[in-house]
Amino acid sequence: MTHTFSRRGLLSAAGALGLAALTSACGSDDQPSSTPSGGGAWSFTDDRGQQAATPSRPQKIVTFIGSAAALYDFGVSDQIVGVFGPTKTADGKPDVQAGDFPVDKAEILGNVWGEFNVEKYAALRPDVLITNMYSKDALWYVPDESKDKIVPLAPTVGINAARTPLNKIIERYADLAGSLGADLTAAKVTDAKTRFEATAKKLGEAGKSTGLKVLACSAAADLFYASNPGMNSDIMYFKELGVDVIVPDKLDDLGYFESLSWENAGKYAADVLLLDNRSSTLQPKDLTGKPTWNQLPAVKAGQIVGWNSEPRFSYAGSAGVLEQLANALTSAKKVS
Repeated sequence: MTHTFSRRGLLSAAGALGLAALTSACGSDDQPSSTPSGGGAWSFTDDRGQQAATPSRPQKIVTFIGSAAALYDFGVSDQIVGVFGPTKTADGKPDVQAGDFPVDKAEILGNVWGEFNVEKYAALRPDVLITNMYSKDALWYVPDESKDKIVPLAPTVGINAARTPLNKIIERYADLAGSLGADLTAAKVTDAKTRFEATAKKLGEAGKSTGLKVLACSAAADLFYASNPGMNSDIMYFKELGVDVIVPDKLDDLGYFESLSWENAGKYAADVLLLDNRSSTLQPKDLTGKPTWNQLPAVKAGQIVGWNSEPRFSYAGSAGVLEQLANALTSAKKVS
């Protein structure tokens, strides 16, 4: 989302917001988006309105790592043979975006923005490629310079990941996982959904009762980004539930965030900071040398909550996020 902090800077490796206008569709409500999950031919209509189809249910799936993490939570496992996107950190540990997905069990085709090994992809003989979309019809982490070689090799599925509430995107991933053979009635899945719904209620109650102001943000060496809940699916959902998420008033062209110089990092008075915790962004330990960071009321009060600005679109992957924020709001105090 160069790694200047365009959307590519914030949503990908340091965020990724330098792309085109976003898609708002989340799949058709009046047509089934997939065939039954039994035997025979398989098809799935994605959020571009395009149908991916194969003679039988896909057994070799290549997917963006965030999509792999979500599908894995729903029970799609051995079919995922390849992944791309931030999979491992520099020390070889799973990236935050990998969730619980066992990263060593799949071929890693690329680990950073712009990296996608086409030869390895072809050698896997994939049945389908699955990824998110933050920009209209643009397959996330499929490089523009090689997409014409990648796309013809297998059907592709793009799931809209922006400008739509978190819970709705999770439902789309559940639909996709079910079509791929996942048992959505398994206790692992139903228990996670029950927990998600309970924590959503808890978060809404905490947001309304405390009245605390929350700023979702991301930090880079030169700029501090205030994120817009009108675009980011998770903070959009938090706001719908009743959390007072600050809406920046001078958004960049694509509407994802407001870019602030560090001198102006205190523009928005927040009681709690949701700070982008992806490996590509600066963390509190990296920011101690910035005086304006140290002076932020939420920082001085220690009221900072880690936030993955590319959510894991599953009940299991998101329930803990909601619960963490609910607990933070409950224990935080008014400082703005």
